[in-house]
Amino acid sequence: MAPLIALLVGTALARLAGLVGVAALDGWHPALRVGLALMFVVTGVAHFAPAYRADMIAMVPPSLPRPDLLVTLTGALELVGAAGLLVPATARWTAAGLALLMLAMFPANVSAARRGLTLAGKPATPLGPRTVEQVFFIAVAAAISFGA
Repeated sequence: MAPLIALLVGTALARLAGLVGVAALDGWHPALRVGLALMFVVTGVAHFAPAYRADMIAMVPPSLPRPDLLVTLTGALELVGAAGLLVPATARWTAAGLALLMLAMFPANVSAARRGLTLAGKPATPLGPRTVEQVFFIAVAAAISFGA
């Protein structure tokens, strides 16, 4: 839920800043970039936070090697991607790359839901709502990648 809140609140605040005169944020496209960047900061930091890291490692499907390395790599890619979204010259390609990253990481969410894992002591989001949320996140990345 925190990633969704970060995306929505970050987008809304960036759009409001654009409406009150911050020229770089004047429009929905730059506001979406800020919201998605904030979302990826939240999720990227979680890959390294002690309260989440072990649970994220457990989410990696058992058939994949080195889950600890995969969690580190994906967390780093999320943080680099967040920065890339904030640079207009790289935002479109970064958003496309992040959409592919989200697709690649989705099996971990499926694995967590099916195995009844927890994340920081809370049950993993059930597969139905998590799938809808993931489709929304990918749609936002696509809107940034293909939008004006």
